[in-house]
Amino acid sequence: MTVRSAVVLAAGEGARLRPLTRNRPKPMLPATTRPVLSYVLDALVEAGVEEVTLVVGYRRDRVQDHFGDEHRGASISYVVQDAQLGSGHALLTARAAVDGPFLAVNGDQVVAPEVVADVREAFGDGVADGHPTAALAVVERADVSEYGAVVLNDDRVTELVEKPGSDRYSLLNAGVYAFDEGIFDALDSTPRVDGELALTDTLRRLVAAGRVQGVRTSGSWVDATRPWDLLSVSHELLVAGCVDEPERDERVWVADGADVHESATLRPPVVVGADCTVAAGAVVGPDVALGRNVTVGANAVVEASVLDDDTRVGPNATLVDCVTGQGVRLGAGATVPGGPGDVRVDDVVHEDERLGALLADRVRAAGDASFAPGTLVGPGTTIAAGASVSGTVAEQATVVR
Repeated sequence: MTVRSAVVLAAGEGARLRPLTRNRPKPMLPATTRPVLSYVLDALVEAGVEEVTLVVGYRRDRVQDHFGDEHRGASISYVVQDAQLGSGHALLTARAAVDGPFLAVNGDQVVAPEVVADVREAFGDGVADGHPTAALAVVERADVSEYGAVVLNDDRVTELVEKPGSDRYSLLNAGVYAFDEGIFDALDSTPRVDGELALTDTLRRLVAAGRVQGVRTSGSWVDATRPWDLLSVSHELLVAGCVDEPERDERVWVADGADVHESATLRPPVVVGADCTVAAGAVVGPDVALGRNVTVGANAVVEASVLDDDTRVGPNATLVDCVTGQGVRLGAGATVPGGPGDVRVDDVVHEDERLGALLADRVRAAGDASFAPGTLVGPGTTIAAGASVSGTVAEQATVVR
């Protein structure tokens, strides 16, 4: 039996990536020059999936408007999770859209097509012998303390541990699954915790019954959990060459229609998206992704940064370890000197993280504004000329000094 359909879970906000997710869900955040979710759909299509059901919720219009009803020949349909009540609840909302065995994939992480293909093939290969209720992709990582750890006995999962906080685990749940339709009854019968249903709670019950297969895979897997992770995701994709734009030079990709001045310098790896302008004397790269219609002014320096669509960087500005949302404006001489810095996410301060600054959608910073390492600036904020910014700045704020 061949699995040709998939459910993609793309309903969540991504609260730990605020303020960048204030106006869009985490799967729509930039990974080089396009959304994270586009890489997920690519992986499914390349693994042979023909029908995709997207579970959407938070800011769902951003997903539906971007992807429409097909992706590279695969049909797309949508179901809505009106209230975000956990990953298991999200999958359960797709019950009426599923007929037969299917894949389920988290829509907010970048996985290689071979990860999806390995799970699909392993699940299919077991059908003749009575396949398990579930199969999940397992990748090996040096540090899995912030993710879901997996313990295997041969190819059977014997334990799932969420955020183990221990270095004794080395196998990671990559968020790529294969299920038969029995998963929906299993979800229905799983007790809710504080009104929410986590897919991993159901999986643990199936693990206890010996009905979950672990599929070890060596394919790449990258997740953006916190703001600085977007820099790592971009770096991994650039190094792997996972870029749609034409390659102008070795590891230098420049979209058709982009305007790079002859005296500008592009240092690999770097990607320049469609309709971008890189002015005279500017230095861009390494590890830089410029989204659509980004402008880098004369003699500006941009390094190890992800600048989303319609960002404008003024002349003589310096940006290092910087992530911008859409429509950001940085005046002449603005400075983001780079990390490491202490970053507050929710009520936790993460020390010495590689983040110069994260500037959410439509931030406006006048000339000579400067940003301390680890700064988070909410959408719509205005920063006066010469102001020094640090810490976390609320949305729609005005910073004058």
